[in-house]
Amino acid sequence: MKVQNDVMKTDDLIGSLADEVAPVRRLLLPPVRMVIWLSLSLPWIALVVWYIGLRPDLMLRLGDGTWLVEQSLALLTALTAALAALCVSVPGRPLWERILPLFPLGLWIGTIVQGCVQSIAAGGSWSSLIRMDWSCLPHIALLGIGPAVVMIALVRKGAPVAPYVTIAYAALAATALAAFGLRFFHGEDASLMILVWQLGSVALLTAACTLFAERLFPWRIATPR
Repeated sequence: MKVQNDVMKTDDLIGSLADEVAPVRRLLLPPVRMVIWLSLSLPWIALVVWYIGLRPDLMLRLGDGTWLVEQSLALLTALTAALAALCVSVPGRPLWERILPLFPLGLWIGTIVQGCVQSIAAGGSWSSLIRMDWSCLPHIALLGIGPAVVMIALVRKGAPVAPYVTIAYAALAATALAAFGLRFFHGEDASLMILVWQLGSVALLTAACTLFAERLFPWRIATPR
């Protein structure tokens, strides 16, 4: 009789818990959320570019194959990093999605490094090919604010499966898209300048966001004892 009462109490408990469960809205697929991120981020990039003003030689740059390749790889890095961040925050996704952004990122860096080698070979001393350009960091930070806010809002709806990887890719997506927008008004196209100041700013801001992971997201990040 006691066993039967315990069973009845368990059934009642399960029933009461089921009655109190709030409906959960299923997340959209990561590619769909990536498109949403891009559609909300590009207007901010366009607004900043419009406010600062297009570079006067933009039409000439649009006919430069190297410039177009570098811009395409920057945009592809941003898109794949955004997709990876959104995929990592969903349990059960395949691991290959986490390494996908490394391919366009590696090609982007490799293309710029190749340009650096060619510039150094043609110009001699590397020191003559690089100048101080402190405007890159604040400009990329300004351009990245909009994409970062949208990405944070989207990622916060997921689960902390791999928090630091998620945050690193989210920051990379925002800063790579910012670097893409930067070159529509920033007139510096020397490969060594791009490598040091523009990609350097992307790396610095990505690392900074990753270090402040616990402040950016309300996730409990487990630390080993």
